Amino acid sequence: MSEIEGHATDLAADVQTRLNTLCKPPGSLGGLEDLAAQLCLTQRTLTPQTKPRHAAIFAADHGVTAEGVSAWPSAVTGLVVRQMANRKTASGVFADELGCSYEVVDVGLIEPLPCYEGAAVNQAQQRGTASLAASPAMTLPQFQHAWQVGTQAATGAMEVGARLLIGGEMGIGNTTSAVCMIALLADVTDGAQVDQMVGPGAGADDEQMIRKRAVIRQAIQRVQGLGPSHAETIACQVGGLEIVALAGYYAAASQSNCTVVVDGLIATSAALLANAIRPGCRQRMIAAHRSTEPAQQIALQHLQLKPMLDLQMRLGEATGALAALPLMDLASAMICRMATLDELQA
Repeated sequence: MSEIEGHATDLAADVQTRLNTLCKPPGSLGGLEDLAAQLCLTQRTLTPQTKPRHAAIFAADHGVTAEGVSAWPSAVTGLVVRQMANRKTASGVFADELGCSYEVVDVGLIEPLPCYEGAAVNQAQQRGTASLAASPAMTLPQFQHAWQVGTQAATGAMEVGARLLIGGEMGIGNTTSAVCMIALLADVTDGAQVDQMVGPGAGADDEQMIRKRAVIRQAIQRVQGLGPSHAETIACQVGGLEIVALAGYYAAASQSNCTVVVDGLIATSAALLANAIRPGCRQRMIAAHRSTEPAQQIALQHLQLKPMLDLQMRLGEATGALAALPLMDLASAMICRMATLDELQA
């Protein structure tokens, strides 16, 4: 099967053998078998676990919202994060329903929360980014701090035994940043091709879409000459603090035998950044779902990841990754607990 092909390890053959000898016709559980194989290969075991699991949501503001690229002002980021801290947004409700520990990390809100309680943690050093249209979004020290915030979040989750690490984000304007990053990291710089990558994000209207495409083209033109080998510089030029933190989270998680569950457009741009900086970490990743945002498909192709679900989702905030957890639970239960044909005949 395709998820096993390309992993030149003895484990891949053992996984295939295990799946073929379970009490069922080989391949009869279709995509669940593919998913079980992915869990085995990401965790380097024949008995992959999906619990405990942890979701970290990184939040930051974007200076590019001043360019009129979004349907919402930056102030909305903080308002949503307050509700996230109380587990009242979709991601918090999903996490509670699915038994997933949950934290919301402020890595760069323009206005800090009145208080940090519930699921909220304050790790911000810089209050938002500069507008990527005309200047670098962040400095190298700011990039390094955000990356370290993500690393610490992953390390903390793994220290208490998390087997699945889920990442999400919140930041008005971050689809603009994500498209810029994917275009540059995937070496897509033709203006017409870039325009086709741009989606409405949080509901941009026709006029805002015109401005959004123009700003993205302007930013890519401004950093002309940067390509996939300049990942950190690309992130400093056009990235977001929450995207960098999420990339650091993915990169740190990939150093252990955990499964990294990747969400939608923004999360996939962070995964692409993580893999560019730490080559090979994509091998610990599973893509949860296909976003309606067109740029995500380009990033998925470069990461060689096939999404589990296509529910026409585009919210972000780890919601697609959380929605995939029940299927992952079933895939784990299947390969860990089903009887084999030999056991039936014993």
